[in-house]
Amino acid sequence: MDAFVARVREASDILGVVAAYVPLKRKSGRYWGCCPFHQEKTPSFSVVPDEGFFYCFGCHAGGNVFKFISMIENVSYFDAIRLQAEKLGISMPEREKSEKELARERKLDDLRKLMEMAQRFFHNCLVKTRYGEAGLRYFAGRDVGMDIVEAFGLGFAPDAPGKLRDAFLKRGVSENLLMEGGLVTERQGSVYDKFRNRVMIPIADDRGRVVGFGGRVLGDGMPKYLNSPETPLFNKRRLLFGLNRAKKTIRETGRAILVEGYMDAISLAAAGVENAVASLGTAFTAEQCRLLLRYAKEICFCYDSDEAGQRATLRALSIVRGTDAEARVLIVPDGKDPDEFVRKHGGNAFRALADKALPIGEYQIRRALRTNDIRTLDGKNRALRAILPALKAAGAVEKNDYIRRLRSTLGIDEGIIRQELALYRADDSTEEVRVQTHRQAVRAADDAVQSAGRALIRMAWRDPGVALAAVAEMEDEPFPYPLHEKLLRYLARCGEEHRDPQDEEILETLGDEAAAELSRILAEASVAQAGTYEEYLRPLVLAQLKSAFEVHRLRADEMERKGNSNFLQELQKSQRIKQKIDELHQDSATNG
Repeated sequence: MDAFVARVREASDILGVVAAYVPLKRKSGRYWGCCPFHQEKTPSFSVVPDEGFFYCFGCHAGGNVFKFISMIENVSYFDAIRLQAEKLGISMPEREKSEKELARERKLDDLRKLMEMAQRFFHNCLVKTRYGEAGLRYFAGRDVGMDIVEAFGLGFAPDAPGKLRDAFLKRGVSENLLMEGGLVTERQGSVYDKFRNRVMIPIADDRGRVVGFGGRVLGDGMPKYLNSPETPLFNKRRLLFGLNRAKKTIRETGRAILVEGYMDAISLAAAGVENAVASLGTAFTAEQCRLLLRYAKEICFCYDSDEAGQRATLRALSIVRGTDAEARVLIVPDGKDPDEFVRKHGGNAFRALADKALPIGEYQIRRALRTNDIRTLDGKNRALRAILPALKAAGAVEKNDYIRRLRSTLGIDEGIIRQELALYRADDSTEEVRVQTHRQAVRAADDAVQSAGRALIRMAWRDPGVALAAVAEMEDEPFPYPLHEKLLRYLARCGEEHRDPQDEEILETLGDEAAAELSRILAEASVAQAGTYEEYLRPLVLAQLKSAFEVHRLRADEMERKGNSNFLQELQKSQRIKQKIDELHQDSATNG
């Protein structure tokens, strides 16, 4: 497999691969374009063909040709290698799998075939049998034409207890598989079709494979909406209805519109709004947020205008806070839901609403002022408490503007508002949910130490012997930047083993963040200032020693307070480290 990956990598031209998706222009030995992973007007996305890496200085996405393919096509890293191999006509070697792996693959394959069969069954019931007449009337009443019925593969489940079960048993499908796929259910010793007298909406994963169903009952039956149960294929937290169809438009527009229900998303698609997706009857999840951020930075929440919908909006906003998502809230006028509005006013009117969607802070302030009686002291206090999370998350300019407005609207002194804001601490469980994405990692502003580390890694990439020397000279204390320590130690191992570093190995053993940091380091190579090994190593050693000095000094103080006689040993360690720091400072002054 290693030889296969190396062969595909050597045959891959990263410039050609990226240029198929991103228009690039050459400048200063590199190629530049607007990043496909976030919205920008000034190009900050760079490709370095000689090194085989790409890097975006805006969103910090970076990696090799396979990482680019995995991100742009929204597939796993291994699938990206496989896709590129197929394009290049390189056959993938077979790996012997365990019986457990083979059994799981067979089960997943059987379930996928079952879902495809079920989708065709429900669709045929809708369009080819008398059972589906009620379903067709329902869709026609929602302005969903046959073109949308076909595009979404919509269907109908007959009002009969065993129609699907009997048809599939005759075709050799086992009852156990039907049960595991969530198509039948057992009650009092009898097995029945799970979905009956419902219009059926196939739910696909982001690659377009049907993994489950949602059924909307006709008439007054309960529940109104019924989803497939959790199966090896179907996990509601990790799926968004319509994403397989909408992802292209989401990427092109830089905006995803999130609605509450399938019919909202289907009605919007029928009106030409192709970037809408729906959650599956549950609250918006961190997994769904990560999924959307693969395609666009802006997430526009458009939940129903009733109180339940607005509470769901607030919960969803707590999920995106702390990510790099640009969250907005689309307010549908007159208390209508998206389905009603778009059927009455059309797709262009809805897109105009999306263009005017409110930033998080603005939405939360308006809602707090609307839902509290700010004529009373108690109402003013409740409104201010509801607004504090928005103020906490706002930028400096927005924050000042909001505070001035609140001073005027609530009649509360600006100093009091700022005091309350300073005291506010959000509950991590509800207000500060952090969502990790490939470009979310916090990166501190560059300083001399970080720049020196990057320069040293840049040298070590071309000569692993540099990493060997650097690791040997650094003390047995933590490096100033753990990410740089990982990269230098990896490059040192390559030097010890007399082999060249491999980007796939870095991604596999060190992780996405390290691979992206290495991409940045190499992308900056043509603009980096020249320096010597000693110039780069000195600030790293100095920072490491200062950190170690503080650790041992504080440890000695604590041990002395507790009456531990070993504090003298810690104190001696700190003094030895202090002596080294002084020597380095003298060295720098002499050679400076």
